[in-house]
Amino acid sequence: MDLITVREIRVPRTREEISFAPGEIPLGGGTWLFSEVQEGITGLVDLTGLGWQPIEVTDENLVVAATCTIAEFSRLPAQDGWTAHPLISQCVNSLLASFKIWNVATVGGNICTSLPAGPMISLAAALDATAVIWTIDGHERRMPIASFVTGVRENELAPGEILRAIEYPLENLRSRTAFRRIALSTLGRTGTLVIGRLDADGSLVVTISGGTYRPRQLRFDELPDRGALASAVASIHEWYSDAHGAPDWRHAMSAKFAEEIRIELGGIA
Repeated sequence: MDLITVREIRVPRTREEISFAPGEIPLGGGTWLFSEVQEGITGLVDLTGLGWQPIEVTDENLVVAATCTIAEFSRLPAQDGWTAHPLISQCVNSLLASFKIWNVATVGGNICTSLPAGPMISLAAALDATAVIWTIDGHERRMPIASFVTGVRENELAPGEILRAIEYPLENLRSRTAFRRIALSTLGRTGTLVIGRLDADGSLVVTISGGTYRPRQLRFDELPDRGALASAVASIHEWYSDAHGAPDWRHAMSAKFAEEIRIELGGIA
């Protein structure tokens, strides 16, 4: 879609050149941005010109640049011990988009759009990834992705800040995981998406997204029994409602999937 109010597109090459005048917003892949009318936007600041390395592996983290495309992320090969690596393709394939969109849409853009069905939000939250945020004073701050998204189209970015990267702890990529997702149609938008992660110390993290306004995490020091898990899911009251699913259905399916995941990861049926 043409953004008829846009008068200028700027392409910064260094951090010092990044600034936002009134009416300007950052541009990543733009697949959502150009999908509908955007009232009041007069300029775009194209972050892809900064030339960030899409993916890096450090001693502690898998670091994914905000401008890394979904396609680039999907092609990341597993390393020894990355038991949770299949989650990447499972979440990428949850994106309601064609392969052409994969080649343009960015990981950071999916997270910053902050829609309930954002699969890169689901992946990052489930692996306890950290958002690296560039602040307007030239510094950076970090926070969990699970806390970064606060609601539908809402997140913790302050005016002038940008998401620089997402850091996935290698320790969590070595955890056992289980994945469940449902939609009202075969290729439909996510109704709910539930991921379980069993860590080396025996603790369990269940992350529910897609059917909630923001990612919700349930943490247990060890595998819970059926009743404890059901009670934890029942404590969630922020079930989303739209054409892709009613709140009571999303709640019921999330509870069902959480129990399946508990058993899959070693819980007693």
